[in-house]
Amino acid sequence: MTPDTARLADIVATIHTLVECESPSDDHAAVAASANLVAEVGESLLGVAPERIVLDGVNHLRWSFGATTRVLLVAHHDTVWPLGTLERLPFAVSGGVLTGPGSFDMKTGLAMAMHAIAALEDRDGVTLIVTGDEELGSPTSRGLIEESARGARAAFVLEAAADGGALKLERKGVSLYELVVHGRAAHAGLEPEKGVNASVELAHQLLAIAALGNAELGTTVTPTAAISGTTSNTVPARASCKVDGRARSGAEQRRVDEAMRALTPVLPGAELAVIGGVNRPVLELESSADLFARAQTIATHLGLAALTGVAVGGASDGNFTAGIGVPTLDGLGAVGGGAHADTEHVLVEEIEPRTRLLGALMADVLTESGAGE
Repeated sequence: MTPDTARLADIVATIHTLVECESPSDDHAAVAASANLVAEVGESLLGVAPERIVLDGVNHLRWSFGATTRVLLVAHHDTVWPLGTLERLPFAVSGGVLTGPGSFDMKTGLAMAMHAIAALEDRDGVTLIVTGDEELGSPTSRGLIEESARGARAAFVLEAAADGGALKLERKGVSLYELVVHGRAAHAGLEPEKGVNASVELAHQLLAIAALGNAELGTTVTPTAAISGTTSNTVPARASCKVDGRARSGAEQRRVDEAMRALTPVLPGAELAVIGGVNRPVLELESSADLFARAQTIATHLGLAALTGVAVGGASDGNFTAGIGVPTLDGLGAVGGGAHADTEHVLVEEIEPRTRLLGALMADVLTESGAGE
């Protein structure tokens, strides 16, 4: 068995262990059990126990090597899969393909991060953060991620790669809103004219909101779940709709936010309330370009296949690190596909080379001279 083959077997064994501990984001007890396991696995590989951080009942972990963070690795251990999924979709490796709930998103990336750090000759300046609520939008971990990233030279995000193994150079910013319409109830048959129909007002607003998108700039503003009214013979006094906004630039994200807050009622007597706002800032190309060029050079030196990069609409915790000005490279985890679907899978042959790439990237950033250090 070659060293590369032996290392791959070790990483796959770690992935197996992680996948078989189910960790749906909305189950705090399951996430806590997963955190216990990740802490145990990480301590075995890295030689030290992590810092345990529990925020609003959600378990997060952080390993810090040295007094300051120069390289931050970002991972999460929660998944979208409910307890019991393993009975239907057990962990397996067959024909060079690894499967199991959470394997692609993102327990393979988490395993790769721990093994890459373990192989470093000098870990000083490395921090690994493993959060437990990424799939929910990181409501408790955002501040922790930003705190951990502040001052770092680079943040490497272990989310899975895009199609074909491409790294994720741009991620749209995400804004989440709820528009609430307040009208006035009245009997729909006897005196509808005395009411203010919240459903009709909402219809006017939904058309205005949908028009905020800009296909040319890649901005989408999508009304989603809507609720209105109480009974079939009552003029609705209240209606609401959730809105998902995504933009490729901070300027577009701000434009949409200002437009949402400037919505005005069409019907006399109707009132509007806009709840929410920017959930994740934009990860723009300028944040990842230099690190991507460095990764391409390193991949060539390692004899790996040429790297490609893409822009994607989905967001990750890399949006937060980029949002505070830290150079960020995303999609460094598993190569495969089927995130959040029964077809979730990882290409085994890519695991060890990508782990080597991650290790070499960390070492390269750690050894560069830094002003003021």
